Amino acid sequence: MNSTFLRRSISALLATLCVLPASAVAPGPAREWRFNVSLDGSPIGYHRFALSERGSALELHSEARFSVKFLFFNAYRYVHDSQESWRGNCLDKIDARTDDNGSRQTVRGAMTAARFVISGSGRDTELAPCVQTFAYWNPQILGATRLLNPQTGEYVPVRVDYVGAESLRVRGTPQASDHYRLTGDASAGENLRIDLWYSANREWLALESTTADGRRLHYELQ
Repeated sequence: MNSTFLRRSISALLATLCVLPASAVAPGPAREWRFNVSLDGSPIGYHRFALSERGSALELHSEARFSVKFLFFNAYRYVHDSQESWRGNCLDKIDARTDDNGSRQTVRGAMTAARFVISGSGRDTELAPCVQTFAYWNPQILGATRLLNPQTGEYVPVRVDYVGAESLRVRGTPQASDHYRLTGDASAGENLRIDLWYSANREWLALESTTADGRRLHYELQ
């Protein structure tokens, strides 16, 4: 198994670690979501999100744990933790750490007086004052043209298209859903394709992405 292909797709996918802006969820007690993750139908781990309020901000912790086995050996391991703070629909602070099969990355960012400053990949980058990550929980990202990759610190140009209405099995029960497709800007070298499904009230239900070598990575709500 060539883990380079898998790393590239998982990095693109988990680059999309979900952050939930304030308008996307009503104030209230802490909430938690957990997705089982599979590769070509075989379980490889999970991705968990825990949301809580802290004063006027929302705090989200995201953790992903993937392990892909080949024969009796662990061929690939992925560990990602991200802590984000949001005010309104804008990211206020981020601290993300990734171990991509032994390759470690750290991305930190915070609002200054007028810009959002990202520290990662050995350099600082200034972005517009209101930044969003790949916040699948927030249906507002379906109108985004750029999203922040919390694994690399890159501000990625994206496009979102509506695919159509579909029936999707969620927790063992068929459910009506809307299917969207998020793609990277090919002219900018972003070879990214992620399929997303939402319920009628815009709850995120599932995610699917195809790896560079044609394998299917799937998120299923637990």
